[in-house]
Amino acid sequence: MAAKGAPGMANKGPSYGLSRQVQDKINSKYDPELELILVEWITRQCGSSVGRPEQGKMEFQAWLKNGCVLSELINSLFPGDKPVKKILNSCMAFKQMEQISQFLTAAEKYGVTKTDMFQTVDLWEGKDLAAVQRTLSALGSLAVTKDEGTYQGDPNWFFRKSQENKREFSEDQMKAGKNVIGLQMGSNKGASQEGMSYGRQRQIL
Repeated sequence: MAAKGAPGMANKGPSYGLSRQVQDKINSKYDPELELILVEWITRQCGSSVGRPEQGKMEFQAWLKNGCVLSELINSLFPGDKPVKKILNSCMAFKQMEQISQFLTAAEKYGVTKTDMFQTVDLWEGKDLAAVQRTLSALGSLAVTKDEGTYQGDPNWFFRKSQENKREFSEDQMKAGKNVIGLQMGSNKGASQEGMSYGRQRQIL
């Protein structure tokens, strides 16, 4: 039985090596220059109460890890009611992760897309700090684009997001589009086939 178990043990070696390579690639995406911009923006946005970390990836992680700075940041961007009602500086792991989760929920409410969102473990366990940078950059871009008077910092730090898609389809246009599809669907007895062909046309387009 021991002999049979040996190959299984050996198989763990390459998978560990592969996961290490993947982790190294993730780490290589972390941008030290972007870190400086994000730290400068967050400290301006939140004020001196959030402090300022020493330069470096590990210090950046430690600064944000308990979720408090992130919660202060997202609250500062909302002109009205603040989305994170309680900001608790706790030493307990689950409380810190809960605080990060509250930030992520609020960031999504603000308009950050799920594809730009990091996972709690990316920050708390330091699995993908480049993803954390990506989320914060997306948040900065949204704040600059919305121009609601809450953004504090240089507007050139972040790309202004294109609002083309939002203008392209107004509510009236969407309703008109649905009416057209409804007419197509009801124009003959083979409504389901018509719908399928419409779907194929859309895919081809």
